[in-house]
Amino acid sequence: MDITLDKKTSTEALIKVKLKENDYQPNVEEKVKEYAKKANIKGFRPGKVPASLIKKMYGKSIVAEEINSILSRSLSDYIKEQNIQLIGEPLPDQEKANQIDWEAQKEFEFDYDIGMVSDFTYDVSSKQKVKSYKIELDKKTEQETLDNIKKQFGTVTNPEQAQEGDAFYGEIKENDGDLHNQGVIQFDDLAKKEQKNFLALKPGDSIELDIKKAFKDEQTISHVLNVGLEKANEIQGKYTFTLKNINHTEPAELNQELFDKVFGKDVIKSEADFMAKVKGTVEDNYFRETSYFLDKTIKDHLVDKTKIEIPNEFLKKWLLISNEGKVTLEDIEKEFDEYVKSLKWDLIKNKIATDAEIKVDNDEVIDKAKSLILQQLGGPGAAEQLKDHLDDFADNYLKAENGQNYLKLYGEVRDERILKHLKENISITEKKVSLDEFKKLVK
Repeated sequence: MDITLDKKTSTEALIKVKLKENDYQPNVEEKVKEYAKKANIKGFRPGKVPASLIKKMYGKSIVAEEINSILSRSLSDYIKEQNIQLIGEPLPDQEKANQIDWEAQKEFEFDYDIGMVSDFTYDVSSKQKVKSYKIELDKKTEQETLDNIKKQFGTVTNPEQAQEGDAFYGEIKENDGDLHNQGVIQFDDLAKKEQKNFLALKPGDSIELDIKKAFKDEQTISHVLNVGLEKANEIQGKYTFTLKNINHTEPAELNQELFDKVFGKDVIKSEADFMAKVKGTVEDNYFRETSYFLDKTIKDHLVDKTKIEIPNEFLKKWLLISNEGKVTLEDIEKEFDEYVKSLKWDLIKNKIATDAEIKVDNDEVIDKAKSLILQQLGGPGAAEQLKDHLDDFADNYLKAENGQNYLKLYGEVRDERILKHLKENISITEKKVSLDEFKKLVK
C-alpha cells in the first residue's frame, strides 16, 4: 500500500491511496472461509460450501467491503501519523470511484480531497484589551421595573371601553391571503397614529390595518402574527383585526400583600426593603446579561485578532455533501461567515485548553448538573428538600439522551474554565452604563 500527500495550498491537499492485491487479498481469503462456514446454500451441508462458489456469489462484495475497511483504517492512521489537523472529513473523488471495475481490477487507486487548518498562534496577554460593562440602575429603570411588577400582579378586567396601556385580544387576518392568528396586541406596540383608532374599538368591532404602518417594528409583527422575524420583514398589505376582549390591568398597590406575592410570606416588611430587594434582583439579572456580553466580546476579539487560514471552498463543499441535501449552497453562503467565526473560536479555545492544560474533572460535571437541577426546581431553597435524592437526580440526568447531557455539561464547564483563564490574563476595563446605553451596545 502506498499513501501520498499532495499539498495544493497551505489549507488544501489531495491524499492518494494505492492498493495492490497483496494488501487486501489475505483478508479476503479469510472472509471467504468465514462465509463458507456460515453459508446456508441448498444442496450443500452447513460448513461444506466450496470456496469457489462463495467467491462466485459474494466475491465482489467481499473485496469491496475489505478494501473499504482498509481505506478507512489506513486513512485515519495516516492523518494521525502526519499530524494533519483536518477541517471536516476527507471527501472521496466519487467520479473516479464509480469507474472501478470490481470484477477485473486487482490494483486500486483512491483520491481524497482534504481541508486543513494552517498552523496559527494566538496572544493571551495584557496586550489584548476588551471592555466590560456594569449597568447602573437609574431612577427611570427602577420606576419602570416597579410599574411592571405592579402590573404583573395587578387585577385584570374586561371593560367595554379601552384606555391607554390596555391590551386587545382578538383575531388578525390577511385580507388577500390565508395568514391569520389569534392573540393579544399591546397598546404600546401600536404605532402612534394607530393607537387612537384602537381606543375607539369595542368588543366585536373590526378595523383594517396596513400591517407595515400599524405596528412599531417587525419584532412586533412577528409576535402578533406568530411568524419568524425573517418572514415578518417580508409581510405587507392589508389585514383586518376583530376585537374580542379588552384586557385592562389595574396595577397592584404597593403594600404587604404585594410584598408577599413577589418574595414570599413575610420575607419583606417595608417599602424600603422591597425596593432594595427588587433593585438587587434586577441588578443580578443584568449582571448575567453583562457577563454573557463580556464572554461574547472576548470570543469575538480573539477570533478577530488571531489569523487562521481556512479552506473556504472545500468547507462549503464538505458542508453541502455532509448535510445530504438538507441545505442548499445558498443556505450555506448565507450562514457561512458566522459558521467560520464559530469554527475559528473552537480551534482557538481547543489550543488554549491544551497549552494551559485545562482539564475538567468528573466531579465538576456532577456539580454542574446539581446546580442546573436546583435552578429548575426553585434554586438554593430546594437543596434542603432534595439533599437525599440530588445525587440520584444528577446521575439520571447525566446518563439520559445516551450520555449527550454529560457531554453538553462537560463542554459548558470546559468553556467556563477557558474563559476564566482568558479573563485572568487579558486586560479588561469596566465601564458603567445605563440600561438604555447597554441595550444599544448589544443591538
